[in-house]
Amino acid sequence: MNDNIINIYAPEFPESVTNATIISWKKKIYEKIKKNETILEIETDKIIMSVSSPSDGILKKIYKKKGSNINSKQILGKIENIIKKNEKIFEKKISPSVRRLITENNINKENINNIVKKNRITKKDIKEIINEKHKKNKIFEEKNKNKNFEISKKEKIKKSYTISMSNLRKKISERLGKTKKNAIMLTTFNEVNMKKIIKIRNKYKKEFLYKYKIKLGFMSFFIKSVIESLKEFPEINTTIDEEKITYYNCYNINIAISTNKGLIAPIIKNADIMSMQEIEKKIINLKKKAEKNDLKISEMSSGSFTISNGGVFGSLFSTPIINYPQTAILGIHEIKNRPIVIKNKVKIRPMTYLSLSYDHRVIDGKNSINFLKNIKNILEDFSRVILQV
Repeated sequence: MNDNIINIYAPEFPESVTNATIISWKKKIYEKIKKNETILEIETDKIIMSVSSPSDGILKKIYKKKGSNINSKQILGKIENIIKKNEKIFEKKISPSVRRLITENNINKENINNIVKKNRITKKDIKEIINEKHKKNKIFEEKNKNKNFEISKKEKIKKSYTISMSNLRKKISERLGKTKKNAIMLTTFNEVNMKKIIKIRNKYKKEFLYKYKIKLGFMSFFIKSVIESLKEFPEINTTIDEEKITYYNCYNINIAISTNKGLIAPIIKNADIMSMQEIEKKIINLKKKAEKNDLKISEMSSGSFTISNGGVFGSLFSTPIINYPQTAILGIHEIKNRPIVIKNKVKIRPMTYLSLSYDHRVIDGKNSINFLKNIKNILEDFSRVILQV
């Protein structure tokens, strides 16, 4: 058994995930890797995940290539631990500076004895080996230069291309299809005057940033308003599976996030017991993880209600599709100055539209309308959250 060889394992999948697909290897064979550096990305039907290197070293073997299906805890490749390897004792004399030069340039020390015949290894010997290595790499690059040029030229000529749909896209399609097929989906709308929320935000944003080292956004206001409204209308904090309806006593709020791989909706769990600053920090943390494909499957499971913010992209109006098997989803949109009538006078106010798509099998129209009105009332007078009225 070689102590220098370390296995690269697939993550442990929960019972709901049977397998995954390798999207890409971020490292090539014999390429250097640092501990905790992303070495490959995998995709399940729920999430895209990064697999980190367990050690500093060199990628020695790849057992499962891009596009391969993999199972939980399966060995995907091997790393050679160069730290342990470089701690071996040589037959020849070697100075610390030369030893460091060998390590930095990833030279196989086991072969040096065969290359350098004299008893002492010098910097000159190692530099000659490095130069020889560079020459070989240059010859290889020259051989492939023309080939790569021809490939790139052909790629430019191509007008279209076809790829296989990813597992994540398949799952999104499947869920949307289930919603369209099974849910009796309706959407109700309302508008909100955001003047008071903007005033609160502008008044306290500097203190908030100074105290918590994080910006005060609008989403924490929306989440708090949603939670208070879900408490009033528990049938909206539900999921449905055929003829069984599950009512949740917890408030696990999915936040829709757009990534380059598709739309995902990680969860802020137990959001009702979180402060505004905890919610803001959690949102930023989830976004960062989503961008780096570091979200865990547990952060994508067991949501009870979803908020989709099309306003960040400039959407003024939308009818979001329910996140199956949930029974409702809130759409929030861009805040824009618009003329509205207040006490028979036309005023300019920062307004936003809210939309609630809901499953009529579980939620009645009256309750969906009142739920949205309750959110509106809280946002237009946020002191209701403190007084819980």
